[in-house]
Amino acid sequence: MSATLRQRLGALAEQRAEAFLQARGLQPIARNVRFRGGEIDLVMRDADEVVFVEVRARASRGWGGAAASIDARKRRRLRLAAQLYLLQQHGNGHWPACRFDVVAIDADSVDWIRGAFGSG
Repeated sequence: MSATLRQRLGALAEQRAEAFLQARGLQPIARNVRFRGGEIDLVMRDADEVVFVEVRARASRGWGGAAASIDARKRRRLRLAAQLYLLQQHGNGHWPACRFDVVAIDADSVDWIRGAFGSG
């Protein structure tokens, strides 16, 4: 089955975001981690922190741009997916420090929002 245009554009945005973050010292751990409750676009390491990255891309900044498209429902789904990822990787033991970042791509502009939202 071939990917839709939207899926291909999403994959390109994720590749661009990953390269952008790697150029700033983050190391990739995983991409497109899927669970029943949600998906994590990128999992990266920033020193001792695990970073769950949501990548959003828009052709323009209209309607608030890419970052504004992450609503409360999406944040809940990301938190759930992150918890499931941590349980899968670390069990109920010691979880590493982690944060949620957003890479918002609006046309040719890339905006990295560190600690975009909390874990609670």
